[in-house]
This record gives sequence, C-alpha cells and structure tokens, in this order.
Amino acid sequence: MLTIFSIPKAFIGHIGVIQTNAIRSWLELEPKCEIILFGDDEGTSKAASELGVSHMPGIRCNEFGTPLISDAFEKAQQFSNNSLLCYTNADIILTNDLMAAIKKVRFQEFLMVGQRWDYDLNNHLDFRDIEWERRLLDDVLDRGNRHPPAGSDYFVFPRGSQNGFPELAVGRAGWDCWLIYNNRRKGIPVIDASRA
Repeated sequence: MLTIFSIPKAFIGHIGVIQTNAIRSWLELEPKCEIILFGDDEGTSKAASELGVSHMPGIRCNEFGTPLISDAFEKAQQFSNNSLLCYTNADIILTNDLMAAIKKVRFQEFLMVGQRWDYDLNNHLDFRDIEWERRLLDDVLDRGNRHPPAGSDYFVFPRGSQNGFPELAVGRAGWDCWLIYNNRRKGIPVIDASRA
C-alpha cells in the first residue's frame, strides 16, 4: 500500500536513538509498509540492515554536500513497489492514525500533509509492548506541543505525481513550502491531515 522514504542524519547519539524509534514505528504500521532510507551518512547502511529496511546510497548532493530532496523524490517514485508514497523526516514517529487518514482520501491525485507534535523522547521505545502506541499518544497529548503550521514533516502522494522538482536540499527552508505551492498551482488537492 505505502512506501515510506527518508534521508536520515548520521545515526550518532541522541539523533540515532530518535531516528531508530521513528523507523521502528514505521515498521509497526498496518498494513505493512515498504521503507527506503536514502543517503550515505554515518550508520545509515548499518541501521537499514539491522532494521530490515531498504537502503539506497549515492543520493545526489549540492555543492555543500547536502542531499537533494529532489533526487530522493525522483528515485523513490522510480523504485517504489507501491502506488502511494510518504516522505517523512527520519525523526518522525508515525502511528496508525496516518494509515486511517490515508484510507479516507478519495482523490486520484493529492498531496496529504500535516503538522507534527513536538515531544522530547530520549530513550528507545519498547515496541514489544502492545500498548506502546496508545501510551505514547496519551503522553504526547499531555506533554507535547503541536508544531506551528509552517513545519510540514510528512507528505503522502500517489507515485508519479511529484515530478519537476528543482534541485532543493533536504533540511533547508523552503522545499516543503515549494512542494505544497506546486501542487496547488497544478490544481492537485492538498489535504491538511493535522487533525487526524
């Protein structure tokens, strides 16, 4: 059903913990998702192997060595095994609320985006606990904060619908706003799934 792809940072220290939590949460989604990690940052290949997800090294970079989000979108759409794709930052924990929201979409072409919740999590989650998702969501609602609307950290779309990207770098301001603008300019429905 869904291919999730991302460009992780180096799997070092705290960022390694939160990225591992995020990717493991993607593995818990139902129905099961294909996961592709792009890039050559330290530990990416090893993490992909340990977690049992795909790794695609050799992503194009700008003159500063920053991976191009445009190349990831192009390659993900080319090599995905599914008709729907989701780009997300590698530190975003996804829950089955996302899968339920996707099932409600009735458009052939669309871009689904949403705000994230900011939440401090410094340890590895125990995914063997069948209540992990409910416990986490309850705690996020209690102690977390919804990020302002300008921060979009996940994008769901049909394969082949996101072409013509300029060479924009990951993690830099503007590429997410460009993506939303470009879809609206082309008349493709942009769905704000924040409340879901």
